[in-house]
Amino acid sequence: MTNTPPLSCRIGHGYDLHRLEPVAPAGAGRPLRLAGLLFDHPSGPVGHSDGDALFHAVTDAVLGALGAPDLGGLFPDTDPRYENADSALFLDAAAQRMRDAGFTVGNLDATIICERPKIGPHRTTLGANIAERLGCPPDRVNVKGKTHEQVDAVGEGRAIEVHAVVLLLPAAG
Repeated sequence: MTNTPPLSCRIGHGYDLHRLEPVAPAGAGRPLRLAGLLFDHPSGPVGHSDGDALFHAVTDAVLGALGAPDLGGLFPDTDPRYENADSALFLDAAAQRMRDAGFTVGNLDATIICERPKIGPHRTTLGANIAERLGCPPDRVNVKGKTHEQVDAVGEGRAIEVHAVVLLLPAAG
């Protein structure tokens, strides 16, 4: 048996992609939410929960850094308890696991890829919403938007994609 020293930091990557369709009743799309913020947009994600791709990617990044099961493993889309669920529930659970493991957020960087809505005007609010859930200062969370230059489903506005990377550090005390 090896006596392995505790890790001083952990890095995790999260990813999510949701198909976008017209919002009900015109289609199967749900209202478009990112980090809990509701966007006035004619299309929204198709999914089991509320389809918040930003919260989903951040949740998977935190879980990945901890070496925990991913979002689908902990909150399967086959479980009726999570149908229409607020994705903040998932991030809150990941944040609690992070605290229980003795970690805090060093920093988090997330990229939202979509043609519309434009993310730039909402970056501060999105970052603050994530920081609040993770219990860290807002300046440790960066959110940015990119387009897909009208290439493939994302570029044609038929999908939204999010990547997130998080650095976890041992919590003080």
